[in-house]
Amino acid sequence: MKAQEKELIYNLLKTADAYNSGYTRAKFVQNFEFLDDDEGSISEEVANSSTSVIPIPQENKSEKAGLSLDELSAKILRCTRCGLARTRNNVVPGEGVSSPLVLVIGEGPGYDEDMQGRPFVGKAGVLLDKMLAAIKLDRKTNAYIANIVKCRPPENRNPFPDEQSACFSFLEAQIHLLKPKMILCMGKIAIEKLMNQSVAITNSHGQFFEYQGIPVMATFHPSALLRNPDLKRPAWEDLKKFKSKLDEIS
Repeated sequence: MKAQEKELIYNLLKTADAYNSGYTRAKFVQNFEFLDDDEGSISEEVANSSTSVIPIPQENKSEKAGLSLDELSAKILRCTRCGLARTRNNVVPGEGVSSPLVLVIGEGPGYDEDMQGRPFVGKAGVLLDKMLAAIKLDRKTNAYIANIVKCRPPENRNPFPDEQSACFSFLEAQIHLLKPKMILCMGKIAIEKLMNQSVAITNSHGQFFEYQGIPVMATFHPSALLRNPDLKRPAWEDLKKFKSKLDEIS
């Protein structure tokens, strides 16, 4: 068997495995790119190709295909990319308005979120809603809430790096579709994964970062505020700074 034939078979197996796991993205080209869900058309495209690479159009496929948040959520709901799919009760894609001023990113679902399939609905969620309301944000009117991982890690442990990586393209897609004016990261894991760098939240909270041209700020996770009320004052200062920036650009 020639090397080119071996490579073609390898790519076909990778594609088959991706579809079997609900992972229909072949790879990212600059921004995220989704292939059509029509497996037959993709198989035909591969079979008719003289190369071993599945062609990916350079334009934004999601916009051309009219991908909606509901369609993206459907992809997330059937995901089995990592081991969290075996222990979850419900997937938690996200919740909010489709054209938000702000995207709020947390770490991952907890017990209440796993049971209800909604983000930030437990004690930390109640506090988050109050924090957002203090700067005139609400998931029902002008905000969207999502997480780095969409399934609950067992015992509420931190999501492992491979679990974060398996899920991150969904968040990238949500950011692309939502086009928020600003992003607010709740806690260390959210800001580190989004920015792809090590961040000490105790030193970097309240500072501005940038993700694909979008201003980003990290502050303390609501669960941290519940454990240590002394953090509420610096978190409030972060939120005031965030709101000031939002008012400038919106």
